[in-house]
Amino acid sequence: MEHQKLIVISADAMVEEDVEEFQKLPNYRRWLEGGSRIRKVRSIYPTVTYACHTTMATGNLPWRHGVVSNSDWTRIGEAKIPWNFFHGAVKTEDIFDAAKKAGLSTAGLSWPVCGRHPNIDYLIAEYWSQWPGDTTLDAYKRSGSSDQVMEVIKKNLHALVEKTHPMCDEFHILCACDMIRRWKPDLMMMHLANLDDYRHENGVFNRRVTEGIHEMDRWLGMVMDTVEQEGLLPVTNLVITSDHGQLDIKRCVNVNVLLERKGFLIAGEQGEPKAWDAYCLSNGLSALVFLKRPEDPVLVRRVSRYLEELRDQEVYGIEEVLTAGEARERYRLDGDFSFVLESDGYTAFGTACSGPLVVQPDVRDYRYGRATHGHEPEKGPQPTFLAKGPGIREGTVLESGRLEDQAPTYAKLLGIPFPECDGRPLCQILRE
Repeated sequence: MEHQKLIVISADAMVEEDVEEFQKLPNYRRWLEGGSRIRKVRSIYPTVTYACHTTMATGNLPWRHGVVSNSDWTRIGEAKIPWNFFHGAVKTEDIFDAAKKAGLSTAGLSWPVCGRHPNIDYLIAEYWSQWPGDTTLDAYKRSGSSDQVMEVIKKNLHALVEKTHPMCDEFHILCACDMIRRWKPDLMMMHLANLDDYRHENGVFNRRVTEGIHEMDRWLGMVMDTVEQEGLLPVTNLVITSDHGQLDIKRCVNVNVLLERKGFLIAGEQGEPKAWDAYCLSNGLSALVFLKRPEDPVLVRRVSRYLEELRDQEVYGIEEVLTAGEARERYRLDGDFSFVLESDGYTAFGTACSGPLVVQPDVRDYRYGRATHGHEPEKGPQPTFLAKGPGIREGTVLESGRLEDQAPTYAKLLGIPFPECDGRPLCQILRE
């Protein structure tokens, strides 16, 4: 029998409560009904997209893979800190590496932290034009799309509006279908963010999110109809999964304004840290506090005491202050930060170093919308996992699972070796 293929669709911020509506729709019924399901998947800390997707691809928690934020913390001090677009930020092997070592072909569409990934054959990175005069085509070429893939991008570029949903998701689905027709990759992983965007703009549960679930169903049909037309259905396993949930928020507190008032940083003209001893990097409903001199016990003690004072006053939205050691022990979250701030559940943390301390939600930034994430993984609605195919058991429903178990499960489905990691294959849902 021909080896099995795998398509993974990550529906960013899709949660277990969404499945009730999803199950009513025609393409869910055709392509997923009767397969296996994990109702609630425990995410990681912080519950932000780039850290979560790196866990989904590596089977490791942040202490191993090294991605602790959507933002590139090494660029603190710049007026606008760029995102972790490129795969060089990842410290461990992932499912794409394992697939290539085993001689399989790979495709990735908007999968986070995969820019310039050396082991994705057909790559459209989650990346966009970065400065005035930069073009979409230049950005994709710069982020690792081959000449062959650039042909697919140009064909479907009419559908793309950068960073705007559902248009950019539609673009990725059209490209995915063309990749299946042209190259029939053994492993294809794509990231769609319409539900995440609608939740940021409107709140966790609302009519727009329901419309987004219907969009997901249509896209599922487009992909799987193509799989069927190409004669690949008997060997194709399908997974629809998610990275995190969200919580509704009421306000945003710029902790750096407090640090500036206390003398731990000096704000520049554009609100950036012109000089700093302590800086708060927002992950939405949590934040990482970096110290310029983490080896200085006096600075560590001063900042620790101040953050604990802010927590104890119970007015700044800080529910918990974790040391780096406590974050590592509790959540396997590790990095060059010194403290982690956890929100009270309705306050997001901002990054501005000057201006108002408290601001209202701003839908132009995912961290400060009407709903957001980054919170501890046990809070709020939970992500989910749906699968069907020749390697998937029928009718198996698990109440709980873990995000880090996905990559070793994908390797098992593909029949390839996978390096030791924090996760374990979900054998309960796999055929022998």
